[in-house]
Amino acid sequence: ISVKVETPFHRMTYQESMENYGSDAPDIRFDLKLKDISDIASECELRVFKQVVDKGGIVKAICVPGGADFSRKDLDDLTEFAQIYGAKGMAWIKRNPDGWQSPIGKFFTSKQKDALEERVGLNVGDLVLFCADNTKVVHDALGNLRKEIALRRGLINNSEYRFVWVTDFPLFEYSETEKSFSSSHHPFTMPDIDDLEKYGEQYPEKIRSRAYDVVLNGVEIGGGSIRIHREDIQTKIFRLLKLTDEEIESKFGFLMKALSYGAPPHGGIALGFDRIMMFLLKTDSIRDVIAFPKTQKAGCLMTDAPSEVETEQLDELHIRVKALAQQTEKLELAEK
Repeated sequence: ISVKVETPFHRMTYQESMENYGSDAPDIRFDLKLKDISDIASECELRVFKQVVDKGGIVKAICVPGGADFSRKDLDDLTEFAQIYGAKGMAWIKRNPDGWQSPIGKFFTSKQKDALEERVGLNVGDLVLFCADNTKVVHDALGNLRKEIALRRGLINNSEYRFVWVTDFPLFEYSETEKSFSSSHHPFTMPDIDDLEKYGEQYPEKIRSRAYDVVLNGVEIGGGSIRIHREDIQTKIFRLLKLTDEEIESKFGFLMKALSYGAPPHGGIALGFDRIMMFLLKTDSIRDVIAFPKTQKAGCLMTDAPSEVETEQLDELHIRVKALAQQTEKLELAEK
């Protein structure tokens, strides 16, 4: 397709990607990086900012060059967009020649204003947008907002192809509902050995993995990892996942036995062929390059799937289906 690609591919860690772009699949064709101003926000008189930081949350900002020309309606639209991703609101500052134009300007001292302007790179004619919440909400909201602003401001060069390797993903993620850790990728991903020894059972969330993604223009087109090839390391990972020795043997005994004989270091990557084709054909929807794409209701236009299930099939699986109409009718009778 006669496109010159910059090599070697840019490389950043998962932590750098989340802190600067609010996403583990960063689009680096434009700037609009997230800036952490939690330390400044904690000292200002704006109660919302202070409360968020006191509770362990963060305050981050995006500086939009030339964004002072955004109307109030534009700002309201951006706020509504951020709320889709969990943000409760969006504070803003416009930098005019005569100073700040903002409903929150009165809560900052001159010294704090100077510090904030330097931190985010604020110049005359620029706009700053703020989000204060827990880390996940802030990154989700601002990470998606920066892409939305880039689209609206025409900051994206659609003829440019910017690849980036994202490395050092967390080995585990914590589930608030399950109150336990699970593997971010899969339980066979090789951990950073130094992290495993340093943090172990005390801080498993700090253990990095040897997993990696390759991202193109903000879309993950491949992912992989180095696999565990040592029995002792695999045992440690299973135990961090709270598997008993009996569970390890019953579920993965064959693997542990194989590893005990010795295995070479190995790893790999799986590339998303359909996503790559999406870029080659310059389409925004992956549905355009899938052989048999499904409708929004998960139906197949070619085969008319899903088809009606036969009663015999349900009986074999001991499944009983109640018609929605019958349930509705019973509810209506009960209400009468």
